[in-house]
Amino acid sequence: MTEKKVYILLTDTGSFFTKLIKLYTKQPYNHASISFDRQLTEVYSFGRKKMANPFQAGFVKEDMKQGLFQQSACAIYSIDVTEEQWNEMKQLVEKMKVQKDTYRYNFLGLFGYIMKKPIKRKKALFCSEFVANVLKKGSLIDFDLSPSLIAPSDFQKILEWNQLYEGTLKYYPDNKKENNWYMPIAN
Repeated sequence: MTEKKVYILLTDTGSFFTKLIKLYTKQPYNHASISFDRQLTEVYSFGRKKMANPFQAGFVKEDMKQGLFQQSACAIYSIDVTEEQWNEMKQLVEKMKVQKDTYRYNFLGLFGYIMKKPIKRKKALFCSEFVANVLKKGSLIDFDLSPSLIAPSDFQKILEWNQLYEGTLKYYPDNKKENNWYMPIAN
């Protein structure tokens, strides 16, 4: 059986919206994304579709080398998965990618998170709810909570994951094709 990896990115973009969320959560990272490659060439989440407007949001392929992410603080984790798990998760993301215009951001779900009452909406998710659903599809997490009650900081509490990097995203070594060195951080 072939081993593969999935990558979880937790970021703090420093945007006004992120600062508001941070006031409530008191956590260093308040955005979650998932990638299927170490170089982060394809990173997916629920967030802004247009950088100038946080309310035009839904399923997005994020560009880690531009916009809000360039100067973002981040923590990047890898998860060992079987090829079957990787394929299950990748298929879900690919299906969503094809239907991306039908997905919306679950702003109401954020209020549900605050009230500790899941607010599930059809084809509407927020970032950590999306990542939790993808990981659940791959049988990687079995939180006692609904995915709509999962925050980015909850992903940091899973001990089996390997933290690859913590710092400014633009300095992530695997994000640069010309610089392929790897320096894991101390646990």
